[in-house]
Amino acid sequence: MELNLSTFLVVCPLVFLAGFVDSVAGGGGLISLPAYLLAGIPVHFALGTNKLSSTMGQAVASFRYYKNGFVSLFICVPSMLAALAGSALGTSLTMLVDERYLRWLLVIVLPVTSCYVLRKKELRAKEPALSRTGTVIATALISFVIGGYDGFFGPGAGTFLILLYTGLARVDPRTASGNAKLVNLASNLSALLVFLIHDRALILLGLSAGAFSIAGSYVGSGLVIRRGAGLLRVFILGVLALLLAKILYDIFAPGGGL
Repeated sequence: MELNLSTFLVVCPLVFLAGFVDSVAGGGGLISLPAYLLAGIPVHFALGTNKLSSTMGQAVASFRYYKNGFVSLFICVPSMLAALAGSALGTSLTMLVDERYLRWLLVIVLPVTSCYVLRKKELRAKEPALSRTGTVIATALISFVIGGYDGFFGPGAGTFLILLYTGLARVDPRTASGNAKLVNLASNLSALLVFLIHDRALILLGLSAGAFSIAGSYVGSGLVIRRGAGLLRVFILGVLALLLAKILYDIFAPGGGL
């Protein structure tokens, strides 16, 4: 499909913000995916191109977390393998769903996901901790399920991983955050490969937005946001409101989805 300057002007700044938000608090996909859809990109192409740009930003954040000792490879490697499999399965299922039904799914899932991700939660691992084997099995199962969700839809996957690692697998918050970054990177790479095989990613737009995602991730991963968190939530909800209005218009407008 043809791209014009306005597409880049809509997508790139919002993807920068998404990379920044995601590296600080998670939930960046709640901005980046709507950005592509607001720019008029068809749903399957939006999902595929979003994976390209978000993978680039995720790689930067993952490296910084790993470099600073936030990752337990003993737990992380099996989880990454499970996420690869789950994401490939989820993305393959997405390719089988008609775009009209995906739009309806977005209308339902985006608000629900947003409400869950944007709720302020205190991360604290439950006691007592699981055995090493139990932790590996629990985190791998969680990674497979969330990897499937990430491949099929995506936004909020990193946050869900952290919440489930701490709540169900009883991993300490620091390790949960670091492992989630690498596992999310693995699921993104797996989904991206499937989208590329099916030619459902706009390479030029994805690479351009990816550069902005890297910049946002680099800036955000070096900061801790406290007082600005409320403003970020308001901005995310505003973008989602615009997206839902556009999707509903596309569905019900003459010549739309119905």
